[in-house]
Amino acid sequence: MNTDKIYAESIAKEYAPKDNSKIVALRKLDKKAKMPATVFTYAFGIISALVAGTGMCLSMQVIGGTLPLTILGIIIGIIGFTCTGINYPIYKKMLENGKKKYAYEIVELAREISEGK
Repeated sequence: MNTDKIYAESIAKEYAPKDNSKIVALRKLDKKAKMPATVFTYAFGIISALVAGTGMCLSMQVIGGTLPLTILGIIIGIIGFTCTGINYPIYKKMLENGKKKYAYEIVELAREISEGK
């Protein structure tokens, strides 16, 4: 078996024009359904982690050092950890809504592709 030939064919396949536009459209629709939930989840998760970290720094007196700031830090930390905890349920709900929105188009296109082959 010639591994160079197999490697060359796999590289050429990547650069060859895609002639089945229905599959490309199906991938785009799938991405369109999932992308808003993914972007929101990453952004909300990063912000929640930063809020929780700020609260931890305040409560452990790394920043500040007074009693009111320590109490404020505990409150901010609880808010940050709560937001981090609800991030996944929000993601699941947003993903479900995105899938519902594009379900009909995706199913119809998938049916056309499967019947066409």
